[in-house]
Amino acid sequence: MGLRVLAVDDEADFIETLVKRFTYRQIPVTAAASGPEALARLDAEPFDVVILDMRMPGMDGLAVLREIKKRHPLVEVIILTGHASVEAGMQGMSLGAYDYVLKPVDFGELLEKAKKAHERKQLNEARSRQA
Repeated sequence: MGLRVLAVDDEADFIETLVKRFTYRQIPVTAAASGPEALARLDAEPFDVVILDMRMPGMDGLAVLREIKKRHPLVEVIILTGHASVEAGMQGMSLGAYDYVLKPVDFGELLEKAKKAHERKQLNEARSRQA
């Protein structure tokens, strides 16, 4: 089963670019513009990796991350954060995020982290089946 990505960011231009780049590489990607929309999509269909912006109006990235880990513990999360909030990325990792990437995003780096996060999810799923 291939990598399935959910990209969550309230910046329409950014998310549109991200979707185009994943789609160009034939990686299934779905966009969500808010935390509640992302959680609804996760409840409705399976994803392997969530790329999650920290700063969103309403429900911020850390609140979304906590909820993802509660509802879908095997889904890996990569946090998007600005240079001024590296500590938010670190805090996210302490809450179970796989890794974080600084904005502006280097897509090659993000893609590599998404692939590695997918590998980790597959390993964790195999372990949970054996348990």
